[in-house]
Amino acid sequence: MNPLKKKPRTHSLQNAPEKPDWLKVKLAFPDPKNNPVAIVRNSLEEKKLNTVCESASCPNLNHCWSRKTATYMLGGDICTRRCSYCDVASGKPFPLDPEEPKRIAESSIALGLRHVVITSVNRDDLEDGGAAHFAKTVKEIRKGLPDCKIELLIPDLKVKQEALEIIFGCNPDIFNHNLETVKRLFPEVAPQKRYERSLDVLKIASARGFLTKSGLILGMGETLEEVKECMQDLASVGVSLLTLGQYLQPTSTHLPVKEYVVPQVFKDLRIYGKSIGFKGVFSGPLVRSSYHADEQISWNP
Repeated sequence: MNPLKKKPRTHSLQNAPEKPDWLKVKLAFPDPKNNPVAIVRNSLEEKKLNTVCESASCPNLNHCWSRKTATYMLGGDICTRRCSYCDVASGKPFPLDPEEPKRIAESSIALGLRHVVITSVNRDDLEDGGAAHFAKTVKEIRKGLPDCKIELLIPDLKVKQEALEIIFGCNPDIFNHNLETVKRLFPEVAPQKRYERSLDVLKIASARGFLTKSGLILGMGETLEEVKECMQDLASVGVSLLTLGQYLQPTSTHLPVKEYVVPQVFKDLRIYGKSIGFKGVFSGPLVRSSYHADEQISWNP
């Protein structure tokens, strides 16, 4: 992995390395009437819900939806921040929909979910960053699915203690906040985020006794040593679960892929992660933060 060189704001797909075979995924459903992907999509459309699966153009959409799992995205589909790798739209968001938490609960019940992942766009326009909206959603889900495991994948909330206390009050089964990349790349990859701020969020949650999780995306210009240093930083603040996956450029206006990391490197990083204290490391080219999230919770003994 070579260090990232400065690029102009407009990027191109033309000079990107060719996508390798291990990133090409196909799923076939012989019976269209019982297509689980269609079942999930219909449920989401009926309830007018957003998912990070669609908004972020996740490569695992068909795979996860075929297992009747999805990651709900709160607060609309417009983010107040603009990260160069992310396909979620940025701009001025609409006011929160007060009925959204209830509709997410209804969708979760209809799909019979046992593990629900809830994330949100950044809502820096709100005093609490949307924390109370998370809390309302968790309350509605637990009302209808008391045995359902709930994972919250939250923004940094600018490390506001009041907002974090609201999240802690939800008592999530997994507290997730993604670091995304190595420290050196933050100014270009996520200019409105701060590396230390994200570590602080995870450190505070770990100190409060929550099962904490974070994720990194590889192939954006980081070096292998930088990845290991980042993993050490995450382990040092008490993160238990870690996901490592390959970055895929959504469009020509996004940060270009610098490298398609070979599967063996992901395997080696999984072994390294276990050696420095992570309870679970889910590492592979197609791994994303909520990929097989229902299985990841079993890593915690």
